[in-house]
Amino acid sequence: MSVSEWAAAALDWRSALDGLKAFIAPAFKRSEQRASAGAFIDGLLSGVERKTGWMLAEEAGLSRPYRLQSLLGRSSWSADALCDRVRRYALGTLGDPDGVLVIDETGFLKKGTHSVGVARQYSGTAGRIENCQIGVFASYASRWGHALIDRRLYLPKTWANDLDRRARAHVPEEVDFATKPALACEMVARLLEEGTPCAFVLADAVYGSDHRFRRMLEDREQPYVLAVRSTHSLRFLEEWHLVQTDPATMIADLPPEAWHPLNAGEGAKGPRLYDWAWVPLSHTAREGFSRWLLARRNLRDPEAIAYYFAYAGTEATLADLAAAAGLRWTIEECFLRAKEDLGLDHCEARSWHGWHRHMSLVMAASAFLARLSADQRRTAFSKPNKTSPQIQTAAA
Repeated sequence: MSVSEWAAAALDWRSALDGLKAFIAPAFKRSEQRASAGAFIDGLLSGVERKTGWMLAEEAGLSRPYRLQSLLGRSSWSADALCDRVRRYALGTLGDPDGVLVIDETGFLKKGTHSVGVARQYSGTAGRIENCQIGVFASYASRWGHALIDRRLYLPKTWANDLDRRARAHVPEEVDFATKPALACEMVARLLEEGTPCAFVLADAVYGSDHRFRRMLEDREQPYVLAVRSTHSLRFLEEWHLVQTDPATMIADLPPEAWHPLNAGEGAKGPRLYDWAWVPLSHTAREGFSRWLLARRNLRDPEAIAYYFAYAGTEATLADLAAAAGLRWTIEECFLRAKEDLGLDHCEARSWHGWHRHMSLVMAASAFLARLSADQRRTAFSKPNKTSPQIQTAAA
């Protein structure tokens, strides 16, 4: 394989970008909308530092930002229809029986009070309570790469119960207050019903601690590895006595030989090595499935332990669950790249549909980049390795 092949220097990305635009075109009702969406995506993929209406218009050679601002605001088209097509596009190249769905939320810091859903609330992005919007997202990850494939804006109670603010932000009447786990539950249920290939569902403790979310997955016989807090209350019967405990207590009682060093996958600095342990949970599971409490211990700091609820087929191994848990970082990578490179957090629209339109267009640009990377991986994997000339000389 030549350098240009494995480095993808000869990749026809312009043709691939035209393919993306053609694929999502049916989501738009008019040719003008399709042209504006194409210009918007071109701007997101450009080197423009701020992906605002004025900056994107200038990049597109427009004298005013009206067309691109109208795309997010006044024009009539469905952001959900676009999101559906983006998801089909992404899964068409990333879909794999061993792929995983990852759920997480991310914050969008705001200065004012008029943007839909904005409130003083905890943002994991900032690590503190801030004036922000919160979006709940689903990403998909497989051996071919990862990309965001769905999104929901979290609407706080202060917004959900304020009819005037709802009207000004054009929040649909059918949208009621829903917790983040409830939004995730609805989102994942729909993705699974659509037939999204999924070996595991992964999420942090916000979702892992919600029994309704776990029950929805178990009712669908969907394996999961969900983070849970160390103090999460656990109750079960032991010799006809009700025992109440928590993950930290159960794992602390394990003998040293219960821990096993395993690789949780590749990270930015190489393999992420931890000690792992698991304990079967006595809760009744469906036939062919088991529940476990999973623990991950830092090699340098044995007191730093992360806990997970796991549900999978009885044939699953500790290595299987550790590998799945190690893939949750992929959605963080999606957020990082989408914010730093594509303007996920540069949304100027204040309305409900404006927010979802902006997110869907950014997700389209992200899916395009994911497809390029996936095509490059497939090309590299399909090429047979050739013996090094030096080795051939030595062998001769």
